Amino acid sequence: MTRNVEIGLLIARIVLGITFFLHGLVKFQGGIENTAGWFDSIGLPVFAAYAVATIELVGGLAMIVGLGIRVVALLFALIMIGAIVKVKAAVGFLGDGQMAGYELDLALLAISVLLGLSGSRLLSLDRLLFDSRTDTL
Repeated sequence: MTRNVEIGLLIARIVLGITFFLHGLVKFQGGIENTAGWFDSIGLPVFAAYAVATIELVGGLAMIVGLGIRVVALLFALIMIGAIVKVKAAVGFLGDGQMAGYELDLALLAISVLLGLSGSRLLSLDRLLFDSRTDTL
């Protein structure tokens, strides 16, 4: 993989990690019970709100530091598929004026799939902990 591709993947990984971390943080700061109530109101199990918020928060941090990148990316992709199918598809790509559409969710899904398929080992804990090659960052 070329150095430019590695740098691009690093940027995508950090941006994805920050985005999910902040979304998870907001769910907890806003009262996870409120999020759980909203999940219940749209027909999702309450425990799913806790799972999603935790994956977003912890997974976001893991993505930023580059730990378990492919697994976390898969979990993010599943969350985005669920959000698009269960919530956003009904309002369309750009939304309906009351609610945002699925354009951001689709972009986050695409980035998650990219990182799930390719990884991003530049400046990652995965590389530091699990790669015996130490010739480059």
